[in-house]
Amino acid sequence: MHKTSEWLQSFSTTNNPVKKSELRRASDFACTKISITGGKGGVGKTSIALKAAQELARAGHRTLLIDCDSNLSNTAIKMGLPLDNKFEKLLSAEANFEDCLIQQGNFHLLPACNGSIQVFESKLNFDEIIIDIIASHEHEYDFILLDCPAGVSRETLTLSAYCDHRWVIVTPDKSSITDSYSLVKLLATRFGIKENHLLVNMYQSEKQFQKVVMTLSETIENFLGARTHILGGIQKFDVDASGFDTFFLSENKNEWNKNFVKLLYGFTEKVGGPLTAPSKGMSQMAYEHDVH
Repeated sequence: MHKTSEWLQSFSTTNNPVKKSELRRASDFACTKISITGGKGGVGKTSIALKAAQELARAGHRTLLIDCDSNLSNTAIKMGLPLDNKFEKLLSAEANFEDCLIQQGNFHLLPACNGSIQVFESKLNFDEIIIDIIASHEHEYDFILLDCPAGVSRETLTLSAYCDHRWVIVTPDKSSITDSYSLVKLLATRFGIKENHLLVNMYQSEKQFQKVVMTLSETIENFLGARTHILGGIQKFDVDASGFDTFFLSENKNEWNKNFVKLLYGFTEKVGGPLTAPSKGMSQMAYEHDVH
């Protein structure tokens, strides 16, 4: 736990919060770490994290998705896979990291547990465990994505602060906007995080999209002095709830899927990640403007 403890101690309440961002651990590896987070539940974080990880893997990049909801893991469920709670054995050192992975080519998933009494009763610091896993295995991957639980728990904030980038997922719902601001506020005041990416999910019109973007980005800048990069948005589409994930996670080359991939390439180009766009046209379009 030495590396993790050292990093966490750099954010002691006695430290000057203005300098906290300067103390974040610089990686010696090319791995890009992204937190998929949000203040409110039900905004689509897990589906977006899973879709992004799978698309990165399809593009040929070694990608690890970690489900950080320690006892309500949903990533495997969305993939239609059975639950096994292998993560319990990783926590007790009865199994190693590779034993607990779901591997599908370049896409690797580390699910957590579902209703585990052992996890519920443990006094382990889950965020420290995840950070240690990342530190031990980031040299094996091009991207590591964290599907973080909703809200502003200590664990969620710590994991988001540790990552290179944060995707804050928000819907046009007022409570989602308010809760996302609270998340960004705590990241800024507690960890000195001054830059985040915003993705608006389930918006119904261009006007609604722009209103959410303006409301959040201007409030964050005016009151926190933090910068919000507009990652883009996902427009609400008419699909029955029971078939949503099948449509969302499919490899069909429909217009919606092309727009999501374009959004993903736009992000990786702007942050200097290792992803290379599959075509010059898509690369140029994603570079010139935010996709929504």
